[in-house]
Order: sequence, then C-alpha cells, then structure tokens
Amino acid sequence: MLFDLTGKVSIVTGASKGIGKAIAVGLAEAGSHVVLCSRTKVELDEVAKEIEQKGVEALVIPCDVSNPKDIQNVVDETVNKFHQIDVLINNAGITVKRPAEEYDLNDWNKVIGVNLTGVFLFAQAVGRQMIKQKKGTIINVSSIGGETALTGSIAYCASKGGVNMLTKVLAVEWAPHGIRVNGIAPAYIETPLVKAIKEQRSEFAQRIEARTPLNRLGMPDELIGSAIFLASDASSYITGETLKADGGWTALGL
Repeated sequence: MLFDLTGKVSIVTGASKGIGKAIAVGLAEAGSHVVLCSRTKVELDEVAKEIEQKGVEALVIPCDVSNPKDIQNVVDETVNKFHQIDVLINNAGITVKRPAEEYDLNDWNKVIGVNLTGVFLFAQAVGRQMIKQKKGTIINVSSIGGETALTGSIAYCASKGGVNMLTKVLAVEWAPHGIRVNGIAPAYIETPLVKAIKEQRSEFAQRIEARTPLNRLGMPDELIGSAIFLASDASSYITGETLKADGGWTALGL
C-alpha cells in the first residue's frame, strides 16, 4: 500500500494545535504511532487521546525546539519506547509582525531560533538516529513566506527561506543514508491564530482570499494528504523538494 504507514513511528513538533495537530492525527489514521511535541502538555494530552482512538500509540513529550537538550530527550525517549524513528514532521513555528526598521533583535533571534535553528537541531538529532537505521523521512513545514515577501514578517520570511535551503542540503547530504528530506509550504491556513485574526480583522482575511486563486484560506486538514504522501513510499523517489499547498498563491506571481 503506497500510502500505508502501519507500524511506523512519527515525531510531530508543534503538535498541540493547528497544522501540527491535523498532521499528527492524519499520520495516526494512516497507521503510524505518533510522538507529540509542544511546549503545552495539557493540549498534547488531548491530542494523544484522539490519536489513541485510531488504534495506534501516542507518546507525549513537552519540548522547546530551540533547546537542544529538550530535542535530544525527545529522540532518546522515542527510541527507548519504539526502537526507531521513521518520520519527523518539523512543524513548530512562530512569528512576530513588525516593520523591518522597527524589528527588535530579541524578536528576530526568537523567530530564527524556533523556525530555522530549531528545525536544523531537530533534523540533526533525528538524522543521527536515521543514519544508524539507514532509512527515514524528514518533512520540514515551510511557508509561502520562504519564497514570496510578506510585509511585516522579515524574520519569518528569512527563517522559512532558510528552511527551504536547509531541506535541499540535508536531502543531498543524507540521501546516501537512505534518508529523504522534503518540505511543505502552505499559504494562509485557518489555524486558531489565523482564525482569531480573521474574526478581528475581516478586511485582512478578505484581502488574503481575494489574492488566492482558490479564493479562500486553507484548512489544517488539507495538509494531511501532502504529509502522508511525503512520509510514505508513495514519494520514494522524491527528495529535496518543497511541495506548495497554497491555493495557487505562488502560481499567481503578482
């Protein structure tokens, strides 16, 4: 079965809500055991209950992706319990919106630390285990902001552009070890944060929808298919690519 993940073990960062939660549940539905990582344990516990109803195991490990010790703890606990890591979904991310000339260095470092350094550190730690196994799949969640300019989001866009190149380099370096590294680049997805902004600033949402050829925001569940495709044998000859799930945003090019 091309899209079957039965018996696989997947780590998902930023799994407490939004895109991370949707992908985690989707992987479970495809048969994978799921290790849930986020800074908020209470929310992770709720996701774990939902996943276990799918007939697979869920392991909750609170983690700050900018902390190397936290990351190594996730890897160690996962290997201790499941003896393998098959899939990493590098999803955790943050943003701070502010004009470039007013951007505070602390905010810059915070965004880069989670969105780029955290992605590298998690990929590195998991990659070491996958090299031992001689197989594995890493999926980095990027953004249209890694390819197109989003005003007020200079650190976010810089971090996601970095993630796109990190994906390519890791794919080339680790291909001899049987490890595939790809990315998913969403446009505006109706996560809890975006939904709150949409309710407070309806004109913002209207502009985004008008700019998107499909004329709407994406939903978290609409990224599940991309994640399962890249995590499974259905994409066994694909590596170093970032799949756009953006409703046509980057195709429009205006």
